[in-house]
Amino acid sequence: MKQGKLLVFSAPSGSGKTTLVRHLLQQDLPLGFSISATSRAPRGKEEEGKDYYFLSPEAFEEKINTGAFLEYEEVYAGTYYGTLKTEVERLWQNDLHVLFDIDVVGGLNIKKQFPEQTLALFVQPPSFEILEKRLRARATETEEKIQMRLDKVQTELNYAPQFDYCLINDDLDTAKKEVVRVVREFLNS
Repeated sequence: MKQGKLLVFSAPSGSGKTTLVRHLLQQDLPLGFSISATSRAPRGKEEEGKDYYFLSPEAFEEKINTGAFLEYEEVYAGTYYGTLKTEVERLWQNDLHVLFDIDVVGGLNIKKQFPEQTLALFVQPPSFEILEKRLRARATETEEKIQMRLDKVQTELNYAPQFDYCLINDDLDTAKKEVVRVVREFLNS
């Protein structure tokens, strides 16, 4: 199988990671988005096969048992996220480098499997207070879910030093320019 490069974006929820990933996909770069699988229900306007592959917890666990995942994680109790091997193969077969928007543990697992092919980027919020405001402004989750995400932030921030590049997203326009520069350099190396 033909192999390209892997670009892993990880961050606490609300850091702006998905916004930066979408920005990269609008650039003139040979990138394809790896659609993750999850056992959670769709939020807001999320679409099957575009934002995620939505699986029941039972179907997700069956795919775990058959070795269908490149990586997976039970991010919250009973809520799985993972990368299907077929997703990476699909993008590589189309001559694209793979762009991931995934959990910190999953991102580091990909980096461990493909150390030379992977650029692991960690997107960091400017402060905990700003992160909390961003999560609440989404208005897509219950207070309980928001608290779960906020409780997880410090653990996720502790992983930042293990990433190749840390981007503090305090000004979105600056962060967009920086991420394009870093990704172009990696793809051209």
